[in-house]
Amino acid sequence: MGLANLVPGISGGTMLLAAGVYPQFIEGIAEVTTLRFRARNLALLGGIGGAAAIGIVSLAGLIKGLVIDHRWAMFSLFIGLTLGGVPVVWRLLRPAAASAIAGCLGGILLMAVMALVQPGAQGAASEGPAYGMLFGAGLAGASAMILPGISGGYLLLILGQYLTILGAIDQAKVALGAGPDWPQLREAMHVFVPVGIGVVVGIVLISNLIKILLAKYGKATLGTLLGLLLGAVLGLWPFQQGVAPEPGALIKGREMTAALIAQLDSKDYPLEYFSPSGGQIAGAIGLIALGFVITQAVAWVGRAKEGPK
Repeated sequence: MGLANLVPGISGGTMLLAAGVYPQFIEGIAEVTTLRFRARNLALLGGIGGAAAIGIVSLAGLIKGLVIDHRWAMFSLFIGLTLGGVPVVWRLLRPAAASAIAGCLGGILLMAVMALVQPGAQGAASEGPAYGMLFGAGLAGASAMILPGISGGYLLLILGQYLTILGAIDQAKVALGAGPDWPQLREAMHVFVPVGIGVVVGIVLISNLIKILLAKYGKATLGTLLGLLLGAVLGLWPFQQGVAPEPGALIKGREMTAALIAQLDSKDYPLEYFSPSGGQIAGAIGLIALGFVITQAVAWVGRAKEGPK
């Protein structure tokens, strides 16, 4: 789940669903947010949350570097991991009703619009931390962590906060290992605090909302989740790369000069599509297949733990 929340295209909720613990997780979250505490649910949440935290802290820097330096390869893997979740959600959905099909089409349309608009692509309107966007990123990330089919990392990528948050996590880890380095930690807290508030609000709202929607509108809700999962692939086209901007381009609300471009972090470079080579196309297909197999392997383990039905 921790790895899934770092990776655009993979849903933490889908991983829990595939592992066979999603209903218990939702029940535990909903109980805790209504101030009901049972040892069994607390142990479950502690085990999942602790393992997820370890995955996020230990892998954030690695994933950030891979996305920046090997974007086409990582995005190809993300596509496969995303598509691997489709059979998981479909098994819950079948037989598909008209409401499920309508919800699926609506989910695909929503993700297509998000992929086209890319609100985070041009950066924030100011040079400093965009607290409102970071709060929204925390809210979106928490919602996606709970909802199968919706990728938190993908929503953070769309909101333009993905690499910012990964960078802050890695910065805090380095600062803690250096003594600690309090100035670096304070800088990271400018990201963590608004994101953390958004995560708490998102978990409280969505964990209780999803129980109501699944109970009252199960087919339509699952159909929408399936559409969101399929539509997420539209925003993960792998053959794009960060390119240094030209003087006069607007990045983070500032008009770029040669001096500012020299100081600009590569994670803030605007993305441009490129024509892949034959080797890159073959590699992308192989990585998509690998990602699909990985998610399906997790799903197989979950079904094996549940036993025959």
